[in-house]
Amino acid sequence: MRVPRIYHPDPINLKTETELSSDAFQHLIKVLRLNVGDNIVLFNGDGHNYDASITSIQKKSAHFIATSYQVNNSESPIRVHLAQVISRGDRMDFVLQKSVELGATEITPLFSERCGVKLSGDRLEKKQQQWQKIVQSACEQCGRSVVPPVKPAQQLNDFVQSPFEGLKLTLDPTATKPLSSFNDADKGIQLLIGPEGGFSEAEVHAAEQHGFKPMRLGPRILRTETAALSALTAVQYQFGDLC
Repeated sequence: MRVPRIYHPDPINLKTETELSSDAFQHLIKVLRLNVGDNIVLFNGDGHNYDASITSIQKKSAHFIATSYQVNNSESPIRVHLAQVISRGDRMDFVLQKSVELGATEITPLFSERCGVKLSGDRLEKKQQQWQKIVQSACEQCGRSVVPPVKPAQQLNDFVQSPFEGLKLTLDPTATKPLSSFNDADKGIQLLIGPEGGFSEAEVHAAEQHGFKPMRLGPRILRTETAALSALTAVQYQFGDLC
């Protein structure tokens, strides 16, 4: 059987008995029915995989001991910050999950003029926690040991003004330059993806004023979730490790 691999939110010390998180306990013990002595692999975001085994199981908790660790070389050589306007239903969840699989290193949810989602206060905070868990689960599935942070959601106009030294790109079906015409990505890429209704003219102008360059990604208009994943795939092919 494949050794289960799961996220642990705290530092992991070798040869030290440590309690599993509540989420890990639920998945490993309650769902997978692991027993004392069973092997697991843990990661906590520091770029390593930790080999461990279950040492004790109680009614509502379990413990493990990590015996060794290895550097995980699954990270892309290109740093990609995905800025995604929040979409309805489970489309945002889908984009988060797949963007992690495609190597995004940082994600910022955005509100824009044509964003169809209204979130604030406790609802937004709970959604933020849910998004981060989706990212953690995606790392478990795809084998990454660095967990991309989901930054606090913010307004588009505030985001475009934030400093970034790398290449800033946004998709525009009327643009003339394809991704292959840009080559200054050594310091990373900030990828700005709009909502289903697209950016307003004022938002397009604001993005351009703050250094975002329009990029053409084929002749067809893509749905917001398709646009994000297509752009990430193209970026990884052009500058990263997708070949």
